[in-house]
Amino acid sequence: MATDRAAPPAAGVERIASAFAAAREQDRAALMPYMMGGFPDPATADAVAEAYVEAGADLIELGVPFSDPLADGPVIHAAATRALAGGATLERVLETCAAVADRVPVVAMCYANMVLAEGPGGYAEHLAAAGAAGTIVPDLPLEEAGDLHPELHERGLALVPLVAPTTPPERRRWICERAEGFVYVVSVTGVTGERDELPPELGELVAAIRSEASVPAAVGFGVGTAAQAAAAGRIADGVIVGSRLVRAVGDADDARAAAGAVAGFLREARAAME
Repeated sequence: MATDRAAPPAAGVERIASAFAAAREQDRAALMPYMMGGFPDPATADAVAEAYVEAGADLIELGVPFSDPLADGPVIHAAATRALAGGATLERVLETCAAVADRVPVVAMCYANMVLAEGPGGYAEHLAAAGAAGTIVPDLPLEEAGDLHPELHERGLALVPLVAPTTPPERRRWICERAEGFVYVVSVTGVTGERDELPPELGELVAAIRSEASVPAAVGFGVGTAAQAAAAGRIADGVIVGSRLVRAVGDADDARAAAGAVAGFLREARAAME
């Protein structure tokens, strides 16, 4: 007699695709909040991740704190420093991932030094064990990801590439042709952080990427208000909000206040995007 077996979990790349497709069916862009793992402490980070899920995040970008985060502005850099001072590790950050990964796809943002310290296979296995859907390694050019990519691919995990306004068109096309999960569109030159407005040329960049890639394009860097999230969502498949949320967590008195602050912003942004 046949016995019922639980279906194997979908590969991370498939879960990312499904999240974007579900948002598209609702005629909106996917909302992807960023959070710094272990900030300001593990318990608060766990509460923030739960708040993201409950407030309607379609995906979560989970930052792994690093001492020299070259792509991050002062708010996220300070959060990483505080998390590290509190004893944050890759393993503990991925416990936060594991707590919510069965409900929304989680993409870990981790710098290359930490990946190399674990070894490509070890890093990929850590992600897979935590239920992550993929990873972003901002200081690892796609051309140099030869050792990491097959390890991730074997486990169904996406290696999400970044494209910036300064990326030459030929290289941009090359990246888009090989992109997995989604293309992270860096809206401005420089580091992460809130901006007064999004650059007017962003629409052209996103349009070019969407025409060249077979995966969605999600805009990050500089999205700090609900209105900006709505504006980015009108031209892109996804919107990433980072520094604004990390700042709210840092300003909160405790875990409950932090969770309430980020949930309130996400609900406002989600409503504006709809």
